[in-house]
Amino acid sequence: MSAEANLAKLGIKLPDYDVRPFAGAKYGKMRPFRIVGPVLYLCGHVPEVDDEVVHPGKLGQTLTTEQGYQAARIAGINVLAGVRQALGNLDRVECLIRSLNFVVCAADYFEINKVASGVTDLLAEVLGPERGVGCRATIGVEALTQNACFETWTEFQIA
Repeated sequence: MSAEANLAKLGIKLPDYDVRPFAGAKYGKMRPFRIVGPVLYLCGHVPEVDDEVVHPGKLGQTLTTEQGYQAARIAGINVLAGVRQALGNLDRVECLIRSLNFVVCAADYFEINKVASGVTDLLAEVLGPERGVGCRATIGVEALTQNACFETWTEFQIA
């Protein structure tokens, strides 16, 4: 099944970055994506809906692992919106190469891998297990922009 069909089947509606741009003054001078050869590089995506960060705070302090997982899933939805903005269609994705994930957490919080699964599980559901599962690294950090608890950077091989 195509990624676009999977989105519809899952009932996921992507934000339209052509209507509400992802890049801009709020984030500083940057490009939302760059295509180099067959690779699409996306800038970082956070769990934001309608310009509001979902589940702001710190894992292991003000947030639960489940809230972090849901935040990461929302960031994944925003990643897919970024892919669609760059390519026009999710079905041009050959595969996820890698996701680099940042989790804002207390020093004694060690479930960052479970939080990051929110984004990688979503990408596997939408793109399929062959195209949507890539390499992954997850790092615990002290703070992110707008008090977001999660951010992901992704790279895709494209057709």
